Amino acid sequence: MIAHPSVAASEAVLAQDHQVRLLQGTEELFPALIAAMDMALSDIRFETYIFDFTASGAAVAQALMRAARRGVRVQLVVDGVGTGALPALWADAFGAAGVQYRVYSPPGRLGLLLPERWRRLHRKLCVVDDCLLFCGGINVLDDLHDPNHGALQAPRFDFAVQATGRLVKSASEAMEQLWWRMQAMDEARQRRLPAALGSLRAAAAARQAARQADQAATSVRAALVLRDNVHNRSRIEKAYLRAIGGARHEIIIANAYFLPGRRLRRALVLAARRGVRVRLLLQGRYEYFMQYHAARPVYGKLLDAGVEIHEYAPSFLHAKVAVIDALGDRPWATVGSSNLDPLSLLLAREANVVVEDAAFAADLRQRLLNAIAHAGHRMDPARYAGRPLRQRALDWVAFGLMRLALWAAGRRY
Repeated sequence: MIAHPSVAASEAVLAQDHQVRLLQGTEELFPALIAAMDMALSDIRFETYIFDFTASGAAVAQALMRAARRGVRVQLVVDGVGTGALPALWADAFGAAGVQYRVYSPPGRLGLLLPERWRRLHRKLCVVDDCLLFCGGINVLDDLHDPNHGALQAPRFDFAVQATGRLVKSASEAMEQLWWRMQAMDEARQRRLPAALGSLRAAAAARQAARQADQAATSVRAALVLRDNVHNRSRIEKAYLRAIGGARHEIIIANAYFLPGRRLRRALVLAARRGVRVRLLLQGRYEYFMQYHAARPVYGKLLDAGVEIHEYAPSFLHAKVAVIDALGDRPWATVGSSNLDPLSLLLAREANVVVEDAAFAADLRQRLLNAIAHAGHRMDPARYAGRPLRQRALDWVAFGLMRLALWAAGRRY
């Protein structure tokens, strides 16, 4: 029996009280993010894998400092591998402005040689005044700059959402829990906030309630779906599986690091075989050895089943989004930080927003179709099967190393 796509977030309640806006790239996200920070009254919580201060990334940092200087509580968490220690000049500037920041799981002397260090903070979340959420795959990293490859000729392809409604509380609670866990030693001191903060929060909540009342007629069903290593180990993967299992007409997935496990591969194959058009937009440019080569051994069965694979070449693809049956009566879409690979689905902290709304799904679908049209090329099954022996050897070496790494981490995938 085919499951209804709305079950996809059954472990995270989809509510009808949301406003969700799709944002593409830093060109759309950063202005919205900075505007929200400049209007913050009480607090800003921010988590990101990469915080890079080049070009427009510096503008985000400046907005955080402006908020902190006027008395807003600003808490920033960056990943110890994606970002590491902040540059000294920016660390000093943050300290002088009053921005509180912490580094999640610094790798230490042995770095990633220790499997327990593979558990990373990969989610990208920002909550302003407990009433406005930004969530997606976009790091604080200018779209025309890459730390390893320098200037890019075309912007990185990625998405985020701006949202209000019940899911903001879910994000805020998860972020607060992580912050206090990281700062357990001085928890009591940090909890003694100025009395004025309560009134500021009340003012922010009142402002947001008025905004939501004005927009109630166009509210959409949405939920935040988290992945961690405690209570939410498989929620994002289950969301994908149930939505794919309920697909009737079309599945479009754009994913930067695509190495799905057996269950996800089987779900895509079964969907294609029952007549659903399945299109994958994947990374077409070489970025990392493991990311590029380990994914390719899984393409064969997908191509044999009729799944279309399009490799994105204009720039680096960093999106982690999907849209299912956007033009049908049960549209489903997700935007978030989770790749469909072992690191995201089995080890990292991730966050996706699931949306059931025709207008949102149609918007995302059109943007993905535009990207597919300019992606570079569609993978031909015959050309895939006939790829050079050296490339096939590298693919299988990378795939084997990935499986070995998962075994070392004590996981099966």
